[in-house]
Amino acid sequence: MNMPAKQPPPPPQAPARVVIAKPGLDGHDRGAKVIARALRDAGHEVIYTGLHQTPAQIVATAIQEDAAVIGLSVLSGAHLTATEDVIRLLAEQGAAEVRVIVGGIIPQADIPVLHAMGVHAVFTPGADLGSIIETVRRAAAVGAAA
Repeated sequence: MNMPAKQPPPPPQAPARVVIAKPGLDGHDRGAKVIARALRDAGHEVIYTGLHQTPAQIVATAIQEDAAVIGLSVLSGAHLTATEDVIRLLAEQGAAEVRVIVGGIIPQADIPVLHAMGVHAVFTPGADLGSIIETVRRAAAVGAAA
């Protein structure tokens, strides 16, 4: 009797390299640190840039670290400008495949604007850590396919 060969399970996805960054003058980083730790605990490689980073510093770190995803944490209201600058610099430096995720105090009216810029996902206060982890995993897979 011929039995179909059993298919091996798909290989596990490699951990994503993720840069978590706090652009601009925003000095509150508790949320960014919670996200960084949750991603690390989920098996991802996390590079936390610390406070007061410029878009150029964030992009340079992502390129140097070969990151698949940048997570911007913005509580200061500068999310549109900082995000636009990061995405523009990624494109200018040949790293447009790096996916950008934004979290923080983001007005609902600005979420479609961020998506139109090319932001992969936007998270606001109270977002479930599991959904953030899964979104990062998917974003890294999309970036790798680009």
